[in-house]
Amino acid sequence: MIDYTFQKPNFIDSKQILDLYQSVGWLAYVQQPQTTVEALNNSVVLWAIENKKLVGLCRGITDGKTILYIQDILVNRSHQDQHIGTDLVKRFLKKYQDVGQTVLITDPEDKTLAFYQSLKFQEVKPSGYGRAFVMDRRFN
Repeated sequence: MIDYTFQKPNFIDSKQILDLYQSVGWLAYVQQPQTTVEALNNSVVLWAIENKKLVGLCRGITDGKTILYIQDILVNRSHQDQHIGTDLVKRFLKKYQDVGQTVLITDPEDKTLAFYQSLKFQEVKPSGYGRAFVMDRRFN
């Protein structure tokens, strides 16, 4: 059974965190372990735990009133296709249900598009909502 908590369990260490990112192939996070751990410490994180093992997380930042930005949603490959990702997003959104806008940026894959649309997210361009802009300085 998966347990979900916004309170970081004391048994989760940097190794479990980096192993989770490694399991989904997000190597930029693994290659900068200190940055990854600090980013998580400075974010709101919903942890998915099974038998004291980190199997997934949802990470975001928010002002608690007008904007919620979801940065990472990841589930260990060994636990994918069990609706853990869906549960993470739904629980995260429920906690911040009074926040006006939720924004996320993700990879342009069909599977990803279908996942977020199933959770009622809309692509900015087709929705007519506005324009989205990104400045990514990580790889300059």
